[in-house]
Amino acid sequence: MFDSLALAMGGAGGGGAQGNPLGAFVPLILMFAIFYFLLIRPQQKKAKLHKEMIGNLKIGDRIVTNGGIYGTIVRMKDSTIVLEIAEKVQIEMLRNTVADKADAFEKLDKEKQGK
Repeated sequence: MFDSLALAMGGAGGGGAQGNPLGAFVPLILMFAIFYFLLIRPQQKKAKLHKEMIGNLKIGDRIVTNGGIYGTIVRMKDSTIVLEIAEKVQIEMLRNTVADKADAFEKLDKEKQGK
């Protein structure tokens, strides 16, 4: 009686359905690969390009900040820049708050107006 009960429960002796334990990890591995190629890798590339752009800034460049302020770089320090946003109006801000050079945004504006 106990033998038939054990077999019914998938226990000893009778070839219960036991798959490859690595087979359970294949979907997880595939999900990680999809997340890596669709989310993580593009974000890393974008961060690398932003870091290069910030490293290549120089006095006289016209930029846009993350807050949407347009300005021209008049002085640079180690981790900060001084922007002239209007005549005789200057602000000091962190380099990391620079979104991009202004010409990239101005090109987008012209393309939108042209359509």
